[in-house]
Amino acid sequence: MEHQSHSAIIKRLKRANGHLSKTIAMIEDGRPCVDVAQQLHAVSKAIEQAKRVLIHDHIDHCLEGSTAKEKDQSQLVSEFREISKYL
Repeated sequence: MEHQSHSAIIKRLKRANGHLSKTIAMIEDGRPCVDVAQQLHAVSKAIEQAKRVLIHDHIDHCLEGSTAKEKDQSQLVSEFREISKYL
């Protein structure tokens, strides 16, 4: 199921992928550890934000939206518990 936010999530992940590629090149080139750490921080932040947007989108559209009407209460609670592990 594709949601409206998926294209934004893909952009964030591609950005993280670019940061990660640059980090690998920095290590291979012997760049200072502080610079590498800063780049790794950018990678983790980009991935964290992509994950956050995905989970919030799922809550908004699958647990609260029109698809939620097709599920019973226990199924919704179970699904919320499952995805909340990744917050």
